[in-house]
Amino acid sequence: MSYAPLVGSARIQRRLGELSRKRLNFDLASLADASPHRGWTINDECQALPGEPPGMPIDEGSWQVARRLMRGYEFADPSIVRAYYDPAIPLERRNMLLKLQAFGVAHVFVGVRVGEVYNHTRELGGRTARIWGWNYRTLEGHVEMGQMDWEVWKWLDDGRVEFRVHSVSRVARIPNPIVRLGFRLLRERERRAFLHSTKQRMRTFTELALAHDDPG
Repeated sequence: MSYAPLVGSARIQRRLGELSRKRLNFDLASLADASPHRGWTINDECQALPGEPPGMPIDEGSWQVARRLMRGYEFADPSIVRAYYDPAIPLERRNMLLKLQAFGVAHVFVGVRVGEVYNHTRELGGRTARIWGWNYRTLEGHVEMGQMDWEVWKWLDDGRVEFRVHSVSRVARIPNPIVRLGFRLLRERERRAFLHSTKQRMRTFTELALAHDDPG
């Protein structure tokens, strides 16, 4: 299998390699009390996926298919955000170079680092959900500061499966005045477009996988 589309050109590979020397561009502890009045933008999105029988996730079911798609960042529309990374590096230790694109003409490269990969059961409102997810955090040079969590939930009582996104972010210091102005003007529009597309792609790709004899 060729990994060329994931690791990109020699120039992309150099940019990707440089991410290992970069630190987070924000204080991770600041997320504990992040709120809009402190300047943070908080987004929570939920997309229903095909359901399963009640109980723990089943083999080759919707939850497991969504989990595989999420590991490869398949939910991202490459016309909005294209990700480059080394697939030989486990998700838990991965740096990712993201190409943020606006209107298909303007773009900026930014770096993120996977912070956590988790798989647990949560009690919420008297109900139990099985959750698998991971997050990434912004690195030095990113136009934003913060963290995005990508999760797949299964409610064990009725078998409902959901793709969920939780993000906490704020605008970072952007030295280039043109990039700074453009990002501030387009940030909300591009954020809405990206989040909407992730939900639609996860629903569509999960349904397509389940429609085949081999969901892999």
